[in-house]
Amino acid sequence: MPRPPRHDEATLLDAAVRLAAVGGPAAVTMSAVARESGAPNGSVYHRFPQRSALLAELWLRTLGEFHDTYLPVLTGQAGQAEQAEPRLVAGAAARQVVAWSRAHRERAVVLLHGAEAFGRAEWPQEQARRERQAGRRVRQAVEGLAERLGAVTPLDLDRVTLAVVGLPLAVVRPHLHAGTPLPAHAEELAERGAVDLLGAVGS
Repeated sequence: MPRPPRHDEATLLDAAVRLAAVGGPAAVTMSAVARESGAPNGSVYHRFPQRSALLAELWLRTLGEFHDTYLPVLTGQAGQAEQAEPRLVAGAAARQVVAWSRAHRERAVVLLHGAEAFGRAEWPQEQARRERQAGRRVRQAVEGLAERLGAVTPLDLDRVTLAVVGLPLAVVRPHLHAGTPLPAHAEELAERGAVDLLGAVGS
């Protein structure tokens, strides 16, 4: 049975996450990833023919890991959430953002930089397509929740987006940027804030 490659894509991207979490996107160079992972430069270039491809895959993998836990909650597919009152679904989604950020701090820091900081304008076409597709999935999930809430006005729609995206990010962002621990009440703060914010939606 052939041995798995020692310096596979996941190992290289794990190294890139560590570099980006400490030094930002500018720290993620081909040579830096090689040093951090212990791989030869040639192994990095074999997996990623240019830096833009490396940055794109770093962003897309990290975003995908987040979406794997966030979207099922947001769309009511996690546990019995599909039976829950939609405001509670929104609260659970806001809580999930904070919980994931606590459990995956380095990856959360990567996402806070935004795709533009990872050179989205220079990504290969395939990675750019995948990024647009991921964005559409989130928009559709938010729109679906808004429909369940009876949100019809622009103000209501903005409230829904703020509750499940903007508000939980506001809870985690200062601590991630400052390198300080998230407070023990962070999840509750995000969840209660989302539920309270949506109290008037659809009424």
